[in-house]
Amino acid sequence: MQIIYEYDNVNSSENLESFAAEKLNKLEEKFDFVHRADVFFKKENTTATETGSICNIRLSMPGPRIFAEASHANFQQSISESINDLERQLRKHKEKMRNY
Repeated sequence: MQIIYEYDNVNSSENLESFAAEKLNKLEEKFDFVHRADVFFKKENTTATETGSICNIRLSMPGPRIFAEASHANFQQSISESINDLERQLRKHKEKMRNY
């Protein structure tokens, strides 16, 4: 799977990239039809301490693209929640593919 990283108001980080790649590779093992992931890291100024580190992930595959977004206190939590949301969406997509 090809993984593209983009940063908005955040310094690039190999730790974030490796954490995201590890999670995405596990997802690819379950759903081999996914061929590209675009990962966006964004820092938002908020007064709430539990949000502000945003992770958006968009997956490309045959058919429509799927997208997930999460905002937490740190990027690791945001990545994990986005991956969990994508996994639910991929399961639904795979079920629809079986029906045809």
